[in-house]
Amino acid sequence: MKLLRPAIILIGLLAIWQVVVSLSGAPPYILPGPWAVAQAWSQRPELFLHHGTITMAEILLGLIFGLGLGVTSALIMAYFRPARQWLMPVLVVSQAVPVFALAPVLVLWVGYGMASKVVMATLIIYFPVTAAFHDGLRRTEPGWLELARTMNGSRWAILRHVRIPAALPALGSGLRVATAVAPIGAIVGEWVGSSSGLGYLMLHANARMQIDVMFAALATLSLLAVTLYFSVDSAVRHAIKWQPDSHSNEP
Repeated sequence: MKLLRPAIILIGLLAIWQVVVSLSGAPPYILPGPWAVAQAWSQRPELFLHHGTITMAEILLGLIFGLGLGVTSALIMAYFRPARQWLMPVLVVSQAVPVFALAPVLVLWVGYGMASKVVMATLIIYFPVTAAFHDGLRRTEPGWLELARTMNGSRWAILRHVRIPAALPALGSGLRVATAVAPIGAIVGEWVGSSSGLGYLMLHANARMQIDVMFAALATLSLLAVTLYFSVDSAVRHAIKWQPDSHSNEP
């Protein structure tokens, strides 16, 4: 049933796509049908796999660095109040300035390689991870903290055995959001300046009016993003399997 539902959803989306193409009468250079896109992918699968691998590597590196930076920042803000006053403005500014505006500057500073795309993905991921984990650390059940202090728990022991486990569900929520938006940074960076990646492939296919290739690259990106999201969601569920899912008991 778990595999049947996604298959039905995919078939339904493809059917809607084909109906829109048929009813609108849009020419292939404006809106190609699913079959034309599938043919474009099947004719050069190595092209999409090559560029897809590069984009996925950028997203994964952005997730790793964004997660590490976000968790570290949240822990510092939770345990050192003066640091919170310094880090919170940085956290807000990181989201107040759109990554689209920063992309040309980062490409200029870091270069056209993978590094600038990883930095942009990291910037997008940083905020939801930091905000969610910091909120989870702040909202630890007071009774648990009092019990740990009564048992002479050290500050480090309380952090390790009480506050961090209690904040993991919030961190998981932030990580899910970060995973969903992570491809934005990588793709925007590839649009601004790159020589590889799905964003680069889409940009050049559009310039050459190869709309079927552009849609095939977009479909590849969507497949990678969905796969990554559900992989992270599964890992999060495994990490906090001690927390019951109320929806699992619903009919």
